[in-house]
Amino acid sequence: MHSVAKAIISLGELADSTPVAALATAFSQAGRQLALVGGPVRDAFLGRAVTDLDFTTDALPDEILALISPISSAQWDIGREFGTIAARIAGQTVEITTYRADLYDGASRKPVVAFGDTLEGDLVRRDFTINAMALRLPERVLVDPWGGVEHLVAGRITTPGPPEVSFGDDPLRMLRAARFTSQLGFTVDPGTVSAMVALAPRLEIVSVERVADELSKLLKTADPVPGIRLLVETGIAQLVLPEVPALRLEIDEHAHHKDVYEHSLTVLQQAIALETSRNPGAAPDLALRIAALLHDIGKPATRKIESGGIVTFHHHDVVGSKLAARRLKTLHFDNDTIAAVSRLVELHLRFFGYTDAAWTDSAVRRYVRDAGDQLERLHILTRADVTTRNVRKADRLSFAYDDLEERIAALAEAEGIAAVRPDLDGEQIMAILGIAPGREVGEAYRFLLDLRLDEGPLGVDAATSRLLAWYAAR
Repeated sequence: MHSVAKAIISLGELADSTPVAALATAFSQAGRQLALVGGPVRDAFLGRAVTDLDFTTDALPDEILALISPISSAQWDIGREFGTIAARIAGQTVEITTYRADLYDGASRKPVVAFGDTLEGDLVRRDFTINAMALRLPERVLVDPWGGVEHLVAGRITTPGPPEVSFGDDPLRMLRAARFTSQLGFTVDPGTVSAMVALAPRLEIVSVERVADELSKLLKTADPVPGIRLLVETGIAQLVLPEVPALRLEIDEHAHHKDVYEHSLTVLQQAIALETSRNPGAAPDLALRIAALLHDIGKPATRKIESGGIVTFHHHDVVGSKLAARRLKTLHFDNDTIAAVSRLVELHLRFFGYTDAAWTDSAVRRYVRDAGDQLERLHILTRADVTTRNVRKADRLSFAYDDLEERIAALAEAEGIAAVRPDLDGEQIMAILGIAPGREVGEAYRFLLDLRLDEGPLGVDAATSRLLAWYAAR
């Protein structure tokens, strides 16, 4: 954490910002309490950019709306039943929520909403002590009843009250603990970890959409590995992403000094580094990161001990592709992400034959065709999949992939292979052969596509001649 002096300056600057100052004035003049709460206070202490402005107040939703309407350009009350009103003030979106004192029935993570009457009572219901701090406004008094500042200094994650109660009330907080481990570089308090182990089964009451959302947020952090390790060590991963802990039992045939679990975590980290260097400033690529983590999940199901004690995982790419698609469907990921991840897992081994024998131009074209719009991600995943400690081998593979990318670029410039299509389209095929739409058109299209991949562009006349000869010989 940066110095306390800098933290005080950061909080002061935050309090002076137009939306915060405008809200502080409006609520103070109305005789209402207002406090900046949670993430903004935490991030100001850490010297992180403050992107969200969350406030809490003793005012009820109708009064909140009345107070902010004169100073805001837009208002939203979609969170009214939970006491939350959102608004846009000075170009920034803010959320103001009435003090809460929620009750949980134990059967659902959705609380019975009850409004509270004190700031301290509101803070105790928050997930972690580092998020249970508030800055009273306009007084600028820090309220920290659970030692959040101390825990920020120590880099420690724990709950305001007993973790068994907190996680029992809302099991999703256990996934949030893993995310904050990676996002902030903190460690979870041992007693809190023990509670995660004991209460992991409670996650069954959490919707798969919320689970997937937290897993996505974890994977989008700069280094998701610490959070993933925590999920595996507490048994939570066994419930929400069981294919990952299953990798610990397998030995990677490419790197006998590591098991597949450690290899996969390294691939994930290397993929993120390549993603960042190749596409600076771009948003985190979730599909790529999921594929990196899951690329070898087909190994447990395909593991065999051959003569001489050699361990093999034949066709683990194909099996893994199907397993990845199945898991992501279970977690209700969108179809585009599922398709991208399963395709990347299926193709992640394709390149390794490149170093055994020189690929023909036809093979390069097929590589591009099969990758389709996943080609850049496949470049990154394939490079990241090299985790050998043998420097000469690593350099050889890196140089070989450099060569492949150069050949792809050269062929793309000469032939436009980024979108490989036959020289004739479906309408032309039907006109030339005098056939109606149906199976024969598809067969003819595939014949021409194979020609295009094998021989490059033919032109309309040559393609027509070859098509007629193929059709006559059927």
